[in-house]
Amino acid sequence: MIELKTIQDISPKDIQQLANNYAVKKNLRDSFPFPYSIEDATSFLELVSAGQLGHVFAIVSNNKFIGVGSLIPQNNEHRFNAEIGYWIGELYWGSGYATEAVNLLVQFAFGNLNMSRVYAYIYDFNIASMRVLEKSGFYKEGVLRSSIIKEGKLYDEHLYSILNQ
Repeated sequence: MIELKTIQDISPKDIQQLANNYAVKKNLRDSFPFPYSIEDATSFLELVSAGQLGHVFAIVSNNKFIGVGSLIPQNNEHRFNAEIGYWIGELYWGSGYATEAVNLLVQFAFGNLNMSRVYAYIYDFNIASMRVLEKSGFYKEGVLRSSIIKEGKLYDEHLYSILNQ
């Protein structure tokens, strides 16, 4: 069973141990450092505490930290939209934890933040994350062709969303 908990209750060392993994990093934005140090984890927690990263949660299974999930509410005419983000430590891949976490994050977005739409951009090579979103009821809205560059190569990006029905 997955729970979303306050990320500030997780030690920088626990975050660093799961985040310092290239298999995790390659599916995240370039601003996610690699190698990932204790100092990076500490800076991350400071940004969360300052409210600069939206709503950020520890993903926990049986009181064990296994990843991070977030919702970033948008503003202006997009103010009823939130971008979802998540990563699970590689040790915990393939167990359905990401799907459970996404479902909880969507419930929080619709129930607590009064969002009408939650969306995610997924890199073309991240098939597992596309499956997670589809299992959680997200719909593929489209493909942004050659919209990102990772390690010097252009990739498509897939836009997924779910509406508050």
